[in-house]
Amino acid sequence: MKNLKSICAAAVCGAILLGSATLLAADVKTYQVTGPVLEVTPTSITVQKNEDKWEITRNKNTKITGNLKVGAKVTIQYNMVAVEVEVKPGKTKNRP
Repeated sequence: MKNLKSICAAAVCGAILLGSATLLAADVKTYQVTGPVLEVTPTSITVQKNEDKWEITRNKNTKITGNLKVGAKVTIQYNMVAVEVEVKPGKTKNRP
């Protein structure tokens, strides 16, 4: 009987953790850029967007559908991730 209670408790905890991780992932905003591919490397894709060149990083988890090559028109879904944050000291008021 104790084993059954332990298994049920573990299952409930696992479901709660899985549900909370899903909710946190939903908060990440996704953006997109569309245009012709200018360059493809193992770690990036460069796309022409109007007058700007957008270099988007990619990795082994990047899902690619179709033949990714220079000149192909693509729509890339991406999100922004902070790599480093440096907090600067704020200005303090001079008090008499």
